Amino acid sequence: MGAVYKAEQPDMNRYVAIKILHSRYLSRSDLVSRFRREARAMSQLSHPNTARVFLYGQLDDGACYFVMEHLVGQNLAQIVRAEGAMKPKRAIRIMIQVCSALEEAHQAGIVHRDLKPENVFITTQGGIRDFPKVLDFGLAKVTERQMRPGSMVLTQQGMVFGTPEFMSPEQAHGKTLDARSDIYSLGIILYELLTGKLPFDAKQPIEYIQLHVNATPIPLSERLPGATFPPGLEGVVMAALAKKPEERYASAAEFAAALDSVLQAEAGEGGPITLPTPIPAMPLPQSAAPIEPLRGIDRAKTPWLMLGVGIILAVAGIIALLAAFGPGS
Repeated sequence: MGAVYKAEQPDMNRYVAIKILHSRYLSRSDLVSRFRREARAMSQLSHPNTARVFLYGQLDDGACYFVMEHLVGQNLAQIVRAEGAMKPKRAIRIMIQVCSALEEAHQAGIVHRDLKPENVFITTQGGIRDFPKVLDFGLAKVTERQMRPGSMVLTQQGMVFGTPEFMSPEQAHGKTLDARSDIYSLGIILYELLTGKLPFDAKQPIEYIQLHVNATPIPLSERLPGATFPPGLEGVVMAALAKKPEERYASAAEFAAALDSVLQAEAGEGGPITLPTPIPAMPLPQSAAPIEPLRGIDRAKTPWLMLGVGIILAVAGIIALLAAFGPGS
């Protein structure tokens, strides 16, 4: 569908990532809308644990792009595949930060709708390890209280969007979603971090959807026999995975507070975790100067994510694009 390129912005002495939707997909209005929606949703958010977007525009051939911060590290899915289940304290600390980022999004009326380990990138920032960045707001929507003309296509009854393994019961039913749907997805992510597995045994997407709606999650202790979990942690996870939205945590902040209380109950734990605070958000331009098509790279063979690959694009068109948002950005 597209590619992400690493580029250098010499005047700012930094690298950025340029995410491009190929021009051959311009006829797919759903994909174009999703791409634009991701850029605009992320541009409204300023939380340090949300990936920042600097610029959005179109190439000469009509392909859409946006410029975002360059990240080095791995997503949670890659980490779990390589290392297996995380130690509970590490998983909780990561999830508290993710909750903090989602709280800002929810307060802005934005529901992510596709939270999964692949969309949480772990990097190091300011010397802090295990610093998560929430990615891919391509399925995000503004909640009903801020609906605008043209947004109905994403809220029609019976339409299902998202990833089956991490989908809330109400999302599986195609119902209107609010922040509590994201809470459920965060609960699934945390469950997988703690056990290395999902809370249900299934092979097909439709099976996962049915289990989200009808089945009780396998307890953490049964999923990972012999593991020791902090007192109260399993109850917190199961509350996030309640079938009915009204029985879950009402907000990401409430979920984070419950997780923090688990840490505080552990012997030797210091004071409450200090979460990053938002910085002023940058407005996203309606359009930007086009850049020349990227040369020297076979886009068709380039993975969607190339963050961390040592490619410096110094062609004039890239420099012109980066100069468009200029010093101070």
